[in-house]
Amino acid sequence: MDEIEATRDDRTNPSVARSPVTRFVREQFPFIVALVLSIAGVAYTNASRQPLVGYWEFLAIAIGVTGVISKWSQVHSREARWQLVWTQALHWIAVLVAMNIILLSGVSQFLTTPAISLVLLTLLALGTFLAGVSLLSLQTAFLGLAMGAAVPMISWLKQSILLFLLAAVFLIGLGITFWFRNSGQTSAASSRHKSPDEI
Repeated sequence: MDEIEATRDDRTNPSVARSPVTRFVREQFPFIVALVLSIAGVAYTNASRQPLVGYWEFLAIAIGVTGVISKWSQVHSREARWQLVWTQALHWIAVLVAMNIILLSGVSQFLTTPAISLVLLTLLALGTFLAGVSLLSLQTAFLGLAMGAAVPMISWLKQSILLFLLAAVFLIGLGITFWFRNSGQTSAASSRHKSPDEI
């Protein structure tokens, strides 16, 4: 009888039913935004034929800050937190230096403007993936892989719009899979923690 009442409460109170979805979106939102901004930057550069130098640098710093924030609550000692900040700062400074080497006039004159954007996105993807590996963050590493996969997809976009649509379907399917896996774990954990009175 109590189980039926709990089900009724879930139906009448949408915040209870949506909490796993809300939590999942909140956790993944910075990574999704970073991926969308990366692809939008390359698309804008291809359309306008002008490099977005400051845009890529801002995006690298934003991804670095997101990585530190996502791991901050898992690190408890002050020394470990300083180590997290300094290692990530050095990592992203190295990525920014590599980006600026590409943007030097002597190097960039050999590349077209869209090619410079793709090279910068490749460096950003590599830096993001390596940051995910060093942080042991699956989301950050996956973001780096998705950004890296976006490089050939964007260069092929002019030849085939179908490939772009398939990639979008793949990313949506992957997101739904993570959501179902996450909500399944949450419901299994909540059923394990029910008291005998609730059952």
